[in-house]
Amino acid sequence: QVQLVQSGGGLVQAGGSLRLSCAASGRSFSNSTMGWFRQAPGKEREFVAATKWIGINRYYAEYADSVKVRFTISRDTENTLSLQMNSLKLEDTGVYYCAARPASGLGLGRAGSYNIWGQGTQITVSS
Repeated sequence: QVQLVQSGGGLVQAGGSLRLSCAASGRSFSNSTMGWFRQAPGKEREFVAATKWIGINRYYAEYADSVKVRFTISRDTENTLSLQMNSLKLEDTGVYYCAARPASGLGLGRAGSYNIWGQGTQITVSS
């Protein structure tokens, strides 16, 4: 069974840090595009960051403008994705989702192009 299982997250004060992990199983995800999305209450799901395979052990990373510099996405292993979140802001609050799709295709930020999703993890940033 192909699935993504998320871990990490929780409650943190503004300015703090959290780390999310996503473990993929069921097949190799080495050349898959994998990313993170989030959804705040009453808002649509939005792109956070993604990595696209561009060669053996080489990945291209892309970030939403709102998280650039503060967040870092990484492929720790071919089947493990993480998101290091620093300098968290109140507006980073939401449910975060790990997602994966085949390597082909454009638009890393298009949620509809991803066909495998994690269960979601709540991130709450307090003042």
